[in-house]
Amino acid sequence: MSTLDFEIIRNENSVSAEDRAGILADPGWGQYFTDHMITIRYHKDKGWHDAKLEPYGPITLDPAAQVLHYAQELFEGLKAYRQVDGSIVMFRPYANAARMNASAQRMAMPEIPEELFVKALEVLVSTDRDWVPTTEGHSLYLRPFMIATTRQLGVNQPADEYLFTIIASPCGNYYARGIKPVTVWLSQDFTRAAPGGTGAAKTGGNYAASFAGQAQAVANGCDQVVWLDAVEHRWVEEVGSMNLMFVYGSGSQARILTPALTGTLLPGITRDSMLTLAPDLGIQAEEGKINIDEWQHGCESGELTEVFGCGTAAIISPVGAVKGTDRAWTIGDGEPGPVSMRLREELIGIQFGHRPDPYGWVHKVS
Repeated sequence: MSTLDFEIIRNENSVSAEDRAGILADPGWGQYFTDHMITIRYHKDKGWHDAKLEPYGPITLDPAAQVLHYAQELFEGLKAYRQVDGSIVMFRPYANAARMNASAQRMAMPEIPEELFVKALEVLVSTDRDWVPTTEGHSLYLRPFMIATTRQLGVNQPADEYLFTIIASPCGNYYARGIKPVTVWLSQDFTRAAPGGTGAAKTGGNYAASFAGQAQAVANGCDQVVWLDAVEHRWVEEVGSMNLMFVYGSGSQARILTPALTGTLLPGITRDSMLTLAPDLGIQAEEGKINIDEWQHGCESGELTEVFGCGTAAIISPVGAVKGTDRAWTIGDGEPGPVSMRLREELIGIQFGHRPDPYGWVHKVS
């Protein structure tokens, strides 16, 4: 099934080279989209079929499609980069394929063969390769997603039919105005995920459920919300839509702790990359647990020197200060720390081809 042939339907109204250049000069984030998209259909009796590259455009759905009523959907996010030698690569697409299939298992949706997932990405990126920015720090964001299209109301069983789609959007440097540490809000009123729930699945419902907590963070003068565990509301899990990492010590004594994957956290690709990269840079890295009291006391004693979120969009987002209903404190001097900045530089170096890739993370697009 992974050897499906793609029907190629070219967009006869592609964006002109001049207009595309204007967009790529200042693409922002998620505002513009390339000329084409990928669609692949699934039916329980036929499996994956009808693979197409077609013009980017609206998707037609029956009003009774199960995704609209029971939120059977999931998505992924990764990037394509133009390296210094002019070649185009994607970063760890097979890891995204594996995570999408893990999400599919939890959401009772069909798994897509990893080779088909990656081939679909290659078809889209190679066709729309002129949309991959040449500006340092810019990239092409790739959004694969799957939705349930069965026309049926009823919650007794998952859908029989699905649509897998990939769209692409050029994006600028996340820190176009320089890296600024964020202030985060400890959410003790809202919970992102609970044991046995969908916290480890990359499904839209998790993000919709986060909006109220994020709005509360903004109302309290913060940039992002820190999610705590659903039982005791004291164990740290994630920040916004990113994984969190805590740096203890400095220099050759620096070590990193990140909350362990318990089923309520998303297994981030950037998180996994950091856990692999840090030890090779002489920085001990481990998974464990940390609560908000330990976080505060560690910062006040100077033992905990840096904290950062990590994810596809920002790579690394330093945390400078923390607020809650009954507490507030600063991390280090409130500025980006050397460990987080070194990790960011090393990972970006691999993605853009400034540094060798000993891990086989970059996947060249022919």
